[in-house]
Amino acid sequence: MKILGVDFGDSRTGYAISDAMGFGANVLPAFKSKSIKNVAEHTVALAAEHSAEKIILGFPKNMNGTLGPRAEKTSRLAEIIKELTDIPVILWDERLTTVSAHNLMNETNVRGQKRKDSVDSISAAYILQGYLDSL
Repeated sequence: MKILGVDFGDSRTGYAISDAMGFGANVLPAFKSKSIKNVAEHTVALAAEHSAEKIILGFPKNMNGTLGPRAEKTSRLAEIIKELTDIPVILWDERLTTVSAHNLMNETNVRGQKRKDSVDSISAAYILQGYLDSL
């Protein structure tokens, strides 16, 4: 079963897709849009294109476990996606995934525009891999 991982951001949303066996996450190109509706439509189209059977949406909790405005916006995205498709949407704790993505890029010396373009998709891969590892 293929699973789509999503790291929803204010201007860019990162994506990753699992392999068919569900062992690993592979990054996909990020989508640039500030419209939550456009992000939802792109996410559903990407899930269909890759025959994903689940969508794992990174859920940004605060470090103390509370929910803030970003979590509310992500919950709204999940609702819109659910209106557009029957593919199950799972909210997955994404604390520290962006930090992990930046650490990886520091270790591999990725800088500048390439770093900016890839951080969201790498974060999506961390979100998806965390879900896959939990299975």
